[in-house]
Amino acid sequence: MKRISSAARRPAIAMVASLALLAGCAGSVGGSGANSGDDAGEGFAFDASQDEIDEALADLDPVTLKFQPSAMSEKSILAPNGLDVKKAIEERSGRKITVDIVWGQAIASYADVDDALADGRVDLAFTLPSYTPAEYPAFDAIGTAMSTLPSSPVASDLAANAAGVQAAWETPEVLAEFEDKNLVPLIPMLAAGDYATMCSKPMTSAKDWKGKQIRVGSAAAGKQVTDLGATPVSLSFPETYEALQRGTVDCDLGQLAPNVEAGTFEVAPNIGVAADAGIARSAGAITAGKKYSELPVAYQQVVFDAMSTTFSTMMEVVIGAKAQAVEQAKDNDGSVKPFDDDVQKQMAKYAKTLSDKTAEKAKVSEAPATLSDAAKEWQKVVTDLGYDDKGDFAELDEWYPEDANYDQLGDELFEKVMSEHRPE
Repeated sequence: MKRISSAARRPAIAMVASLALLAGCAGSVGGSGANSGDDAGEGFAFDASQDEIDEALADLDPVTLKFQPSAMSEKSILAPNGLDVKKAIEERSGRKITVDIVWGQAIASYADVDDALADGRVDLAFTLPSYTPAEYPAFDAIGTAMSTLPSSPVASDLAANAAGVQAAWETPEVLAEFEDKNLVPLIPMLAAGDYATMCSKPMTSAKDWKGKQIRVGSAAAGKQVTDLGATPVSLSFPETYEALQRGTVDCDLGQLAPNVEAGTFEVAPNIGVAADAGIARSAGAITAGKKYSELPVAYQQVVFDAMSTTFSTMMEVVIGAKAQAVEQAKDNDGSVKPFDDDVQKQMAKYAKTLSDKTAEKAKVSEAPATLSDAAKEWQKVVTDLGYDDKGDFAELDEWYPEDANYDQLGDELFEKVMSEHRPE
């Protein structure tokens, strides 16, 4: 898989980055640690040549950063989310930054990773703020509002993810939640893939939902399941396969990528998908901690610039996994069907109600509208870049290109949203 290698991207990005370096940007990340201010050193423009970057880093001591990505191992379907970022950072830094990948949350679990980042045990990590909505209410409000957006295999998912990044950056309360934990958001929201049901038997009609036991990953998803007459079950993901095999639960409700890796479709080969609205997502973030905040500004810039790669790689992984999920479901004599119209209407209606209530409770009542407006803008960008859906979800394994690449979208996101937060 080809990832970031060139130091130069787009002239527009260069202009934004150069202006930011000259004029300063109140919304930039980092720059608050021991090496900030007069000790931060010289930075470089985003479009700088590798020679210029090497010169900016010439007098800096080599550093090693510990990175916990989302994957369990180097062989995981999610491994590019770690490997591509490592490559991007190390190449751009001229190997002066070494990224030590820690697989499988070996240093800190998702429940403990915030503390590990703050105290320096981990330096960069994929985190899951959605697992603790009481601590991240504004973040949770945007994740819940994701359920109100249109859903499709490729185009809508790309637009929703880009919109999530934009809405998170534009919601001060979200950024404050990270700051309160002494964390630096590099990508303040990664919604990843949309949600589907994976069931032992087909579940598409309103009648099918009644009385079913469905494993969920968030409180908001649990409320949506309850509204449809099913019973949400809180169960750790590693236990889900056996629970489906034994019939303890009827379905898993979640992203398709981890279920491809887990072999879920051997025991739950029937996929149900939404179109008009979806399920609240257990969104994540890419976050930095104590050591990053104390790095010279040029090193911070190297890491931050790699977030374009982080976004595009994540989308390549999660959407590519959808195609694999459809193939595996068919191989196990399963089905891939949209929910019936009455289910989708009920789902959409409750998603709006739940989104508004969650945002109001978090005191970010404007967040759903911010997300919706951003999603419409990014839907146009996605279309202009040629990332349209080429068929239905059920045939995704037939029409989705194996060499799909979303680098251009990552570049656009960096230019339009992230560049103004670049460390300086």
